[in-house]
Amino acid sequence: MTTNSIMHVASALARQTLLDGDLTRPVAGGRPIRLLPWLQVVKIGGRSIMDRGAEAILPIVDEIRKLLPEHRLLILTGAGIRARHLYGVGLDLGLPVGSLAPLAASEAGQNGHILASLLAPEGVSYVEHHTISNQLAIHLSAARAVVGSAFPPYHHHEFPNSRIPHHRADTGAFLLADALGAAGLTIVEDVDGVYTNDPKAEGGEKAQFLREANYQDLAKLTGTLPFDRALLEVMANARNLERVQVVNGLVSGRLTAALRGEHVGTIIHTGARPV
Repeated sequence: MTTNSIMHVASALARQTLLDGDLTRPVAGGRPIRLLPWLQVVKIGGRSIMDRGAEAILPIVDEIRKLLPEHRLLILTGAGIRARHLYGVGLDLGLPVGSLAPLAASEAGQNGHILASLLAPEGVSYVEHHTISNQLAIHLSAARAVVGSAFPPYHHHEFPNSRIPHHRADTGAFLLADALGAAGLTIVEDVDGVYTNDPKAEGGEKAQFLREANYQDLAKLTGTLPFDRALLEVMANARNLERVQVVNGLVSGRLTAALRGEHVGTIIHTGARPV
């Protein structure tokens, strides 16, 4: 039996090309729902915190342990000096940038395993990227915190705009926190926040501390920043996170205060607009 009738699915996008932003914006331009609005994301620096060993790691672990009754946390770790060694060897071998990215990400994961092991008595464990993207909610219903790698899972699809992977741990932590609609992102480093110049470099005494700034102003600075510059690029397109705070993890209580909403570092305003 033949029929000329055709079933159509009613859709606002049915007759539009998904490649034309002007056409899809009326449908897709709204802010998405926040999947985990109660989640606090904490990014722990690899070189700034983890590479310092027990002197820096154990106080952070103790502080996180005390915070668990107050918050549900996704703790993401960055890569440190070992990733820089990997970059050096990989570049000497002529490896493409897409091959360097997973090498550095593996070191960020190693730091995550260390942190999770220290928090294991509290039921905290390390999970891989695919688990974070698919099963984070159920893990956080069983434990107050989960640890993962802060590197974005681009790996061999890393954007080839430099010989060093452009999107690293800070960018990955922000992308994940924004996609999950988290309550906030706190970046834990070894400086009090953002300065106009590197306070640890020659002439650092002239560096001015920025208590508050927006991503556009920071993009104009030529000095060293305590996070990846690519972070400022993705901040421009933020959908949920309106601000990020950078704090000094070597000062006891700074992370606790930041998660309680206090201004104890540098607050960076993103391109996200209030509801």
